Amino acid sequence: MKLLVVGGAGYIGSHTVRQLRRSGHEVVVLDNLSSGHREALPEDVTLVQQDLLDAEGVKATLQAHEPDAVIHFAALIEVGESMRAPARYYRNNVVGSLNLLQAIVETRKIPLVFSSTAAVYGTTDAVPIPENAPMQPESVYGETKLMTERMIHAFHTAHGLPYVILRYFNVCGAAPEGDIGEAHANKTHLIELAALTALGQREKMMIFGDDYPTPDGTCIRDYVHVQDLADAHVLAVEALHSGKTQAATYNVGLGHGFSVREVLDAVDAVTGKPLTRELAPRRAGDPPRLVADATRIVKDLGFKPRFTDLQEIVQTAWTWHKSHPHDFRR
Repeated sequence: MKLLVVGGAGYIGSHTVRQLRRSGHEVVVLDNLSSGHREALPEDVTLVQQDLLDAEGVKATLQAHEPDAVIHFAALIEVGESMRAPARYYRNNVVGSLNLLQAIVETRKIPLVFSSTAAVYGTTDAVPIPENAPMQPESVYGETKLMTERMIHAFHTAHGLPYVILRYFNVCGAAPEGDIGEAHANKTHLIELAALTALGQREKMMIFGDDYPTPDGTCIRDYVHVQDLADAHVLAVEALHSGKTQAATYNVGLGHGFSVREVLDAVDAVTGKPLTRELAPRRAGDPPRLVADATRIVKDLGFKPRFTDLQEIVQTAWTWHKSHPHDFRR
């Protein structure tokens, strides 16, 4: 297959590009490089530097490269920023996605795999969370992802657009080779923050609340390795191309979680540098547990995560951050 990977120079996109190439697929990447990096891509992968807000340019790219399917990662993803700058998020995430959808149905009418998020659920009492759980996003970021999901459903109904939506839980880790990994300007993910603290770039790790109804009192999250997530995209696009599915939504996670303290203990063990920790009050909106019910993607697509051991997950992140302490700037 020839695939157009939109946002393919970013964290998850670049790992997926690598897995697609290893699976024998041809890849063209469309990315505006606002948060992605050319260095994260194989040298022989074609990069079209373009923004989804350029509707005519997106259409021209589809016509020029004639892909068999599209994988769509391009989005702004910072929850806090989305609440401070909602217009930027609605414009980039929703209008940009609408431009892509319109270009697909006007030119190629090819399948789409969409990068969504567990943030569409908001706070829920369901443990684990199934795909049919109520969707009540609590951030503009989550709302823009839900709006895009609804647009995709509408284009499927109106135009027969085949799609798979993948709702990620907590993405983490890096390529085991240590050459690509998380390289965000704004550092917000727990394992990444802990690794940077071990490198001396941060003074300490904050634990927000230790009185949750969990075994050690700290929040539990489902951490899915970026390499496994990349595999899920390969399975999804191949299922669409083969006609195995025409419209499906899947959670992607391990189906069990790790607590904040368990993650920090794993970082201590891997790095050999015990982290300074400070207890702080709970943060508003932090549910005790967020864990995926991932049985559907296992059953339908044969998804089987390879990275299930927490220390192994942390080791891949540590290898990346230790060799790239300033991301791709080294």
